[in-house]
Amino acid sequence: MRGLPMAAPLDPVIAQIIPLLPMRDPTVMTPQSARESLRELAASRAAIPPPPVDTVQDIKVQGGAGPLDARLYRIGTGPAPTVVFFHGGGWVAGDLETHDRQARWLAIETGAVVISVDYRRPPETRFPGAFEDAFAAVSDVFNRVAEFGGDAKRLGVAGDSAGGNLAAATAIACRDAGIKLAAQLLVYPVTDVVGGYAEARENARYPSRAENAEGYFLSRAVMAWFTGHYLADPTHAKDWRVSPLRAPSLAGVAPAIVTTAWFDPLRDEGAAYVRALEAAGVRVKHHEGASLIHGYFGLGDASDVARTEAQRARADFKALLARGI
Repeated sequence: MRGLPMAAPLDPVIAQIIPLLPMRDPTVMTPQSARESLRELAASRAAIPPPPVDTVQDIKVQGGAGPLDARLYRIGTGPAPTVVFFHGGGWVAGDLETHDRQARWLAIETGAVVISVDYRRPPETRFPGAFEDAFAAVSDVFNRVAEFGGDAKRLGVAGDSAGGNLAAATAIACRDAGIKLAAQLLVYPVTDVVGGYAEARENARYPSRAENAEGYFLSRAVMAWFTGHYLADPTHAKDWRVSPLRAPSLAGVAPAIVTTAWFDPLRDEGAAYVRALEAAGVRVKHHEGASLIHGYFGLGDASDVARTEAQRARADFKALLARGI
């Protein structure tokens, strides 16, 4: 078993940012306030020009219950890989706007056509709605790939946090459906929600849930809040479509780049997913984010450490996409 790195100090720039970040008190949080606070955080960066891409186009993709809003980002016009991207926000919050910059950087640094998907969110639509939207969207893009990057052998999925959860589960579903993906990029993903982050026995499996329970932006209590909104029934947590680490087999899923952050309650379940992929014979590379917190892909404008680590992960993802299937 691979050991975790020695704890590096928290990036001092990020330490100054943490008190300014939203969604840290589940006792007063509502779905609407969570959504508004993430939108406000994105809007606060308006003075910093977004990274330029050649094409930004609002489109529709097929979801589990009808068309979904999506946004296409592209560099250039030639043949390219295609990546379907799922935003984070605990399934409840997040949208095309909050993750616009992340989608742009993904397009710029991989050269892929990136399609960011606005999946249905709880509590209005609980599990399995978001998963069904994610899988339907990837299936739709696969069937229409000539309209996008044009190369079915270079199709990937990506997502951060709850979006990483959706990407991981969708990669399993694609394997089962015979849709071959070239790569998956799982950015500090949720991989095991059994116990809803509230049961001591389940939490004990992952020491980071105690070590980073609070004080580093994402807290264990907020994860319990998110999970409670996503799942109408706590027993659904055992379903691999919610907890991909609980899948009967990961053999044959797409090669993966997995990032974690040392100061993140989700760190150890992400690392466990890396080990499970390796044990299943899946090619995987793990970026451990030694000085970083959950959400650091969105902090690259402020933190050099965050920007460099995100760039390394995207470069590795680009290499997997370039190989194709």
